[in-house]
Amino acid sequence: MEKDDIIDDGRKYLFYPWKKQKASPPPVIEKASGCCFWDRDGKKYFDMSSQLVNMNLGHGNREIIDAIKNQSERIAYMAPHYPLDVRSKLAKIIIEEIAPDNMGKVFFTLGGSDANEHALRIARAFTGRHKVLSRYRSYHGATAGSANLSGEPRRFPSEPGMSGFIKFFDPYLYRETVDFKSEEEASQYYLSKLEEQILYEGADQIAAVFIETITGTNGVIIPPEGYLEGLRGICTRYGILLVCDEVMTGWGRTGEWFAFMHWKIKPDIITFAKGITCGYVPLGGVIVSREISSYFDENNFVSGLTYGAHPVGCAAGIAAIGAYRKYNVFENVKKMEKVLVRELELLKEKHTCLGDVRVKGLFCMIELVRDRNTKEPLVPYNSDPQGMMGEITSMLLAEGFATYSHENMISVSPPLVITEEEIIEACGILDRVLEWVDSEIN
Repeated sequence: MEKDDIIDDGRKYLFYPWKKQKASPPPVIEKASGCCFWDRDGKKYFDMSSQLVNMNLGHGNREIIDAIKNQSERIAYMAPHYPLDVRSKLAKIIIEEIAPDNMGKVFFTLGGSDANEHALRIARAFTGRHKVLSRYRSYHGATAGSANLSGEPRRFPSEPGMSGFIKFFDPYLYRETVDFKSEEEASQYYLSKLEEQILYEGADQIAAVFIETITGTNGVIIPPEGYLEGLRGICTRYGILLVCDEVMTGWGRTGEWFAFMHWKIKPDIITFAKGITCGYVPLGGVIVSREISSYFDENNFVSGLTYGAHPVGCAAGIAAIGAYRKYNVFENVKKMEKVLVRELELLKEKHTCLGDVRVKGLFCMIELVRDRNTKEPLVPYNSDPQGMMGEITSMLLAEGFATYSHENMISVSPPLVITEEEIIEACGILDRVLEWVDSEIN
């Protein structure tokens, strides 16, 4: 197809997500390799958000491509109730080699939204309780249950929603008005307020607390010291399940298989997607503890998906795990984290609009402000759809830095195979665009 036909037919026949349909589309993409992609005109772009924080191994990974090809030729599809080698193998690898030792089984879905949807269903069935707590600055998906779990404004179109969903505040220290002496003191403050809320709601009515281990699209808010350990303790004390949404942070994004492993806690349920296949084909999943999986030995597991545990997806997942190990990807994450922090801190020293830099592994958001002293956001909360932040990301894209924004923040979460040279070159583009932002606010 000609470039103009692709654009015109897409505008006429497709719905594009999270935007007004009359808005100008991004460039037509022709090819992709490693940490970059190119448009029809030959322009190169650094993929500085790993698309949607899912292309962990970059574009064109041969292990995953070959696994997809081979599985498609052998058995492209088989209904999910049939045992298959790739299903059993991937599940065994996850439970025996990757997940904490309290985990028992995995249920494979198509992506993150339906993984969280099924985690919600499993938690309620196992506990016999109805209420679920999740955080205001969270995004858990776009299906009915996962949208109600979400705390940020993308849940509003799903309201009035289902009953039983209760929100609590993140430990967002950058914007906290209380002057804490330490991270531990901040954790105690947030945890005490959460425990008070649990008692008000009725602890025996609460099935689960859902968290993104590190808040994702809403700011890469890294939990302060002691927070996750304290949260684990509260959930255990009241018989509430702790569910860690690792859809973005899983599969090496932070330098570990799952982000919660940095804090040595063990959730009751883990949800995942994205990096398990790096976006090459859809796959997600729910990992549950042995206690939960044993419950369903004697009680019906009342759920299923036509494309659940898809053979091609499972084959891709096995290949991706193999590639993470073969290429020592997690070691690269830890090395490149230092480079990314260095380059972004240099930009922070230079640009008054850059209020905060938050990095864990290669999971990062930069927060833009109008005033560093007051921390006034560059754009007010929930009031800039396709506005100034859209203008900034469009300028970045035009310069060859592909990413997305959310509220007053910009994602800087490149593929985990990125090199130091690529980070430096990409941050040079970011530098030039932030100069423009400085000029607009000064």
